[in-house]
Amino acid sequence: MSTHYETLQQSAAYLDGFGVQAPADLGSKDIWPRKPSFFIRHIPGVAVLSVSEDQAQPLPVAEGEVMPAEGEASALQPALALPQRSLCVGQFGLVPAWVKSASDAKLRSTKLVNARHETITTSNNFRDAWLSGQRCIVPMMAFFEDDFRPGKAVPTRISRIDGKPMGAAGVWCRWVGAGDEEIISFTLLTVNANSHALMHRYQNPGAEKRMPVILSEGAYDAYLSARPEKAKEFMRPFAAERLHANPVERKADKIPVREPY
Repeated sequence: MSTHYETLQQSAAYLDGFGVQAPADLGSKDIWPRKPSFFIRHIPGVAVLSVSEDQAQPLPVAEGEVMPAEGEASALQPALALPQRSLCVGQFGLVPAWVKSASDAKLRSTKLVNARHETITTSNNFRDAWLSGQRCIVPMMAFFEDDFRPGKAVPTRISRIDGKPMGAAGVWCRWVGAGDEEIISFTLLTVNANSHALMHRYQNPGAEKRMPVILSEGAYDAYLSARPEKAKEFMRPFAAERLHANPVERKADKIPVREPY
């Protein structure tokens, strides 16, 4: 279960890696359940009509319409409607729209930081967001897992071997409570990693191994735009040879003491 990850702390990484402008405040480096962080989604009803590499103009599209993936233009397609990406802020840990109270939202969200892709269409917690196309990409530099092989839990930082940021697949939700109180939240999608050459080493002994769905850069817009049944095709492990694991020992890797609600 991935409950801790590291955000991008260089502004250029947002534009270079994800095609979005960096936030004015990069926020916390280490993200735990219920902490605010960033996710990327498509702007509903807005796209860019790409005529050439140096000429583009806004183009309205119907909400929910599937648009061509960014960068797939060719000589046979002189003009493409490319979905615009938007960087949003939300808390790590999903709050389903059906939750009745803010106190219940706080309790549930700490347990809903990960969503199993195998049950995404049947789970009461995640089904509506998935089927409504509320998919997102979570930018991160690394995620952390515990290595129990030394006899104690050793926090281990998992990152791309080339040092580039990772785009993790997720879903997001908007919860509105009494008095128009609002919580925007997101969760990370995970896949089975029992047979993964790297990730099978981590997490609790005897338990099923899981890992976040790390998307390839060329799949970002396709994942965000695809219909639900097609989006599930992106649910696969990231290649082990493209990942690096580094044991770490620092205070940030220990769960902080939470303040009372």
